[in-house]
Amino acid sequence: MRLTTAKGLDDGPEYTPDGKYIYFNSARTGAMQLWRMKADGSEQEPVTDGTFYDWFPHVSPDGKWIVFLSFLKEEVEAEDHPFYKHVYLRLMPVAGGTPKVIAYVYGGQGTINTPSWSPDSKRIAFISNSVIN
Repeated sequence: MRLTTAKGLDDGPEYTPDGKYIYFNSARTGAMQLWRMKADGSEQEPVTDGTFYDWFPHVSPDGKWIVFLSFLKEEVEAEDHPFYKHVYLRLMPVAGGTPKVIAYVYGGQGTINTPSWSPDSKRIAFISNSVIN
């Protein structure tokens, strides 16, 4: 059942471990940002501020963290599904705050487009197209 009705792309939904919220990315403001809503679709609110184009939020199993991809606006379109671009893997508390860069790679939507947390919420698996010498 569709829970959003805003114009623009809504994509990448994922429930929180407790099932109370759904995090997703949306271009409804013209910038791809992370959003959160209650599981019934109510109370839709932005989580990121649009400084980057943010995609694919994944909440940690302990419900404390969100990991997501951030693309440079100069390199991608808001509603694009980019690949092989500069991408930041960023982490922020579910309660809010400033996202922290935890990796800088060449990648795209496949870098973390599925839940990638370890069961203990201490590690994140991701794919990089970066070359290591």
